[in-house]
Amino acid sequence: MNSINWETIRQIDLIDYLAFLGHHPDIKMSRNREYWYLSPLPGRNERTPSFKVDRQKNLWYDHGLGKGGSIIDFCLQYHSCNIHEALDKLQGFLSFHRGQSQAFPLFSATPSPDEKKKIKIVATGPIQAPALISYLEQRKIPLSIARNYCREVQYELGDKKYYSIGFPNNAGGFELRNAHFKGSASPKDITFFDNCKKDLYVFEGFFNFLSFAVIRPQTGAGFSNCLVLNSLAFFEKSRSLMEQHHKIFLFLDRDLSGRQYTQKALSWNQEMGSVKYTDSSELYKCRDDLNAWLMDGAKQQEQQRTQRGRGF
Repeated sequence: MNSINWETIRQIDLIDYLAFLGHHPDIKMSRNREYWYLSPLPGRNERTPSFKVDRQKNLWYDHGLGKGGSIIDFCLQYHSCNIHEALDKLQGFLSFHRGQSQAFPLFSATPSPDEKKKIKIVATGPIQAPALISYLEQRKIPLSIARNYCREVQYELGDKKYYSIGFPNNAGGFELRNAHFKGSASPKDITFFDNCKKDLYVFEGFFNFLSFAVIRPQTGAGFSNCLVLNSLAFFEKSRSLMEQHHKIFLFLDRDLSGRQYTQKALSWNQEMGSVKYTDSSELYKCRDDLNAWLMDGAKQQEQQRTQRGRGF
């Protein structure tokens, strides 16, 4: 830690670091310089965000735990480590952050809604950037599966250029994701895979769709039609499309919004006098979404392999 002082470490943007770890704020609750999250700290399994980051002060506070502090305090809690290990991890983050390509760096901050509207696609191609491949590994999505459905998208925002994993929609736009950014390039729309099947599988976001493709490799063979909403705003708008199918299996997030829309769909069953809609989120009932369930399962398998390797 001789090459970096404490003040430099303390100035690491907490929003940036949380995104690096795979945690993103609740858009509806976040405003001004205050960002709210489902608590990322160990042992905190909540459905209503209670973890707040004051970006101006660069401090966090977990209302459920009654604890808060600087990014160093967060690192100690999040990684359950000592101060030396925490500083090593934060220095590693800085090294990763500074080591990105200057031509197409990853986002280091969350753009404002006005900035998002200015995203301009420069080029697309196969996913090959090491940072994006690393991000897929963190989310437990094999590169081969991601390449089947996604592109590496280079885009401009203002006078700067960036790159992300891009998931195309039906209108020619992209959902954009990397370790630091979650957004989209207009136009915003659903992504519908029409395999001429009678059943439909519905997903809220594309990482959940990719997770299902990991669990059910035959997805690529077109065993069913699939709908990725890309936003819950398209759920009711997609009702007529969904109800063209015999059975509709819902894999929505298990947060408050996802549960509300799932219940709404189940109420449509009563209106129609038939059971078209099925809540399939029971598969990952202890997690917020299908990708979180996939990541948790992979983590448990890794721990079991480690224990067997140690002879436990």
